[in-house]
Order: sequence, then structure tokens, then C-alpha cells
Amino acid sequence: MTTSELAAFKEKMKLRTKRFAHDCVKLSLKFPENLLASHISKQLIRCSTSVAANYRASCVAQTIPSVISKISIAIEEADESEFWIEFALDENLIAQQQAQI
Repeated sequence: MTTSELAAFKEKMKLRTKRFAHDCVKLSLKFPENLLASHISKQLIRCSTSVAANYRASCVAQTIPSVISKISIAIEEADESEFWIEFALDENLIAQQQAQI
């Protein structure tokens, strides 16, 4: 991968992770108003926005271990986001077609 291809990939991933966060926030706003939905909504917003923030941090990290650490956190937070979406579906807080983000 050339330097320009890597730069383009980084920018594309910044946009994709930011879009993912926005989509998860929009999804959480569709949840009903109850205690469980409120909890799951907050968790989903927290971890999905963390995906984007940690990916961006990895792009400006100064050392390879720091890059790996930030990317690892972004991956963990993406997996947690998936969990909360699945949990919301299991609890019938959203319909399957709403979760196709």
C-alpha cells in the first residue's frame, strides 16, 4: 500500500466510523421511553462514539504500540456496539429493519 493509498484509507475509515456513531445515535433515539431502553441507549451511544474517537486517535498516535492500543479499543467498542444492538433487538426495543445500520 502506498503512502497516498494509506492516507485515503485512513480518511475513509474516519468517515465510516463517524457515520457509524451517527447511525447508532439515530437508532438509539428510536428506542421507546423506559428504563431498559434508556440504559441500552446510553451504552450504545457511549461505545459507538468511542469507536470513532479511538480510530481517530490511532491515526495521530506517535508510536506503533499506541496505534495498536487505540485500534484495539476501537475494535472492542465496535463489538460492544453490536452487542447492545443485538440486546435491543432481543428485548424488542427496535425492529430488525431499524437495526440495519
